[in-house]
Amino acid sequence: MSELRHALTEYLSLRRSLGYKLRRQEKLLHQFFDFFASTGAPTITAQHALTWACQPTNGGDNWWSYRLSAVRGFTNYLHAIDHTVEVPPSDLLPWRPHRASPYLYSDEEIIALIKAADTLSSPLRVTTYQTLIGLLAVTGMRVGEAINLNRQDFDARNGTLIIRMRSLRKRENFHWIRRRRRH
Repeated sequence: MSELRHALTEYLSLRRSLGYKLRRQEKLLHQFFDFFASTGAPTITAQHALTWACQPTNGGDNWWSYRLSAVRGFTNYLHAIDHTVEVPPSDLLPWRPHRASPYLYSDEEIIALIKAADTLSSPLRVTTYQTLIGLLAVTGMRVGEAINLNRQDFDARNGTLIIRMRSLRKRENFHWIRRRRRH
């Protein structure tokens, strides 16, 4: 077991040297090590990893998948050293995103929200919320994009609005929205 603990220390050190933080994964891997040591088995199998990953039994699928993926990385590392170590297949407990379905407000609901802003105590807050709600409704902007708008992003003369989107702070994309002209 001391060889396995040493391998775990080396694995974590290698991953950190590559820039990974591994705070949660390190804790999970030490828990897995303790679990595996208690089995008395000579080598790690996919069944050991799966049994450990599915604890606690009231955990969710994504939590179990996350636990198994932490062990999978370590077993990949071990398999390169010892071919008897089994690597759990990546599709054994696949991660499934749970995204909320978007809610599309009706025109009546948008009008009700704008009217509800009238009940706020500060006139500036009333105007701000009414403008924000209206802007979100007609442009399809994200809340963060609308909040990050500056005064210079609006060009009244040309009827344009610049929306700066930062994708992981790597670059800026500029999107122009032209004012609809009434006939």
